[in-house]
Amino acid sequence: MGLATPIKVRKLQEKLQAKAKAEPSFRFYSLWDKVYREDVLTHAYRRCRANGGAAGLDGVTFKDIETQGEEQWLGNLQQELKDKQYRPSPLRRHWIPKANGKMRPLGIPTIRDRVVQMAVVMLIGPIFEADMQPQQYGFRPGLDAKMAVRRAYFHITRGGRREVVDADLSDYFNTIPHDALLKSVARRLSDGQVLQLIRAWLKAPVTEQDESGHWTSTATRRGTPQGGVISPLLANVYFRRFLLAWYGWGLATKLDAQIVNYADDLVICCRPGNGQEAMKWMRHIMSRLGLTVNEEKTRLARLPGESIDFLGYTFGQCYTHKGRPFIGTRPSKKALRRVRQRIHDETTRRWNQKPVQTRVKEINAILRGWCGYFDQGPVYKEYKFLANYTERRLRRWLMKKHKRRGTGYRQYPDRFLYEELGLYKPQVKRS
Repeated sequence: MGLATPIKVRKLQEKLQAKAKAEPSFRFYSLWDKVYREDVLTHAYRRCRANGGAAGLDGVTFKDIETQGEEQWLGNLQQELKDKQYRPSPLRRHWIPKANGKMRPLGIPTIRDRVVQMAVVMLIGPIFEADMQPQQYGFRPGLDAKMAVRRAYFHITRGGRREVVDADLSDYFNTIPHDALLKSVARRLSDGQVLQLIRAWLKAPVTEQDESGHWTSTATRRGTPQGGVISPLLANVYFRRFLLAWYGWGLATKLDAQIVNYADDLVICCRPGNGQEAMKWMRHIMSRLGLTVNEEKTRLARLPGESIDFLGYTFGQCYTHKGRPFIGTRPSKKALRRVRQRIHDETTRRWNQKPVQTRVKEINAILRGWCGYFDQGPVYKEYKFLANYTERRLRRWLMKKHKRRGTGYRQYPDRFLYEELGLYKPQVKRS
């Protein structure tokens, strides 16, 4: 369960959103004094604390802050903001592996910067939420990726839009033009101090340590670095411009082409015969927005003869147990490979000294999370494969932990794994 928003903060957010909804052209001009309000900053800190995350460039951790005293640390930050002495620190570059084997760059802000970003997001998020388009599902309250999957499925099946532009943007978060983004932000905000702060976060340099131990700093000229608290909101604000152009120019009606967007993922579901023109217009609008379409990954698929992968699901030809074909969804092969790798990593020799219950608890969290998301469409085969793989890996780990030889089927039968250890078993829900 997430942290409950304090009543006064929630009422402030509701007031801001109601004003934004009632007056679509209103520009909010008095926000700065609310950023450093004690209840806003305190809740912002606790949300960042709940999210966890590594230290930024200054090396300060949440444990360090709690040792110093949360109240004192927040008091100092509040005074900096009140005196307009706060300045963002450079970002720390961190690389994480992508599914394709490449590395994704993250820009990790300091905890101090994360807390201020969170405070700002708590205030301007409700304002921009009033403007978000119904096609946007990412990083929005009450919406999630499974809703986006369902909407795409609706367009393809009931809507008959079986030509799908599976679009991919090249490094979307890191290539958003700053001036155009700030113009979109300023359409709703006129508080100069808040606008100046958002610009400073966007322009914060990225610092990285090379293999020889030397630190280098790189200026940030484009993008809203992944890793920042405010980045998802700003990415949504800018992507809204693409949707406004698409629907404002009448392309949705002309081509009978509906968009489903989640963060930097999007599909355009079109009436058969209109996919090529939809792809042409998509490229044109993205170019005008200063964004680059990844031509290697962008493709037009004609269902059910072809398939697409969207948000972990494969859309394409499926079959009933009697062999009747239908257009459906199922977990993608990539999604299955990822969860298999995670189970593998949790059952290697490095964990041999850990208690068995700790391993089972970690594995169960992975299985529950994966099955909780991938529960749409025919999933029996994937669940069966995952259960068999997990049983096999856990048995092997138990044998090695106790320095025994063999596969472990006799020593650790299914009954022991599921009843004694409490291993979670993926099961198809009966409707």
